[in-house]
Amino acid sequence: MGSKLRRIGIMTGGGDCPGLNAVIRAVAKAAISGGLEVVGIEDGYLGLIENRLRVLSYLDVSGILTRGGTILGSSNKANPGEYAMPDGKGGWEIRDVRDQVLEHCSEAALDALVVIGGDGTMSGAADLVERGLNIVGVPKTID
Repeated sequence: MGSKLRRIGIMTGGGDCPGLNAVIRAVAKAAISGGLEVVGIEDGYLGLIENRLRVLSYLDVSGILTRGGTILGSSNKANPGEYAMPDGKGGWEIRDVRDQVLEHCSEAALDALVVIGGDGTMSGAADLVERGLNIVGVPKTID
């Protein structure tokens, strides 16, 4: 028997497009109505890497349908498998920070993520699923 969901995260990745706030609102309101706590992840994978999370309430997602963009922010620059970080010598190095992302999800007690994004975002989600994270993908594109 599977464990019961108690807390989910939601994030938007990639470029901006119409409808992102509608998805955030629908997921959050349905989840909250079902007794779940919803955590918004700011700026896509960057928010997971930097641990920038905030609990979303009905009030947070009310009145956002007519607002453009995404209330959570989005980024297409942060790939947890190939993340550019300062090397301490004035340059940059590429690091795999997927374990750090999983640790942040665990610390936040997230039972699952709802990931809204395109090809790159979904590829990153697939990598995290292979590492044991529960993810529902909501596809979107600006192409």
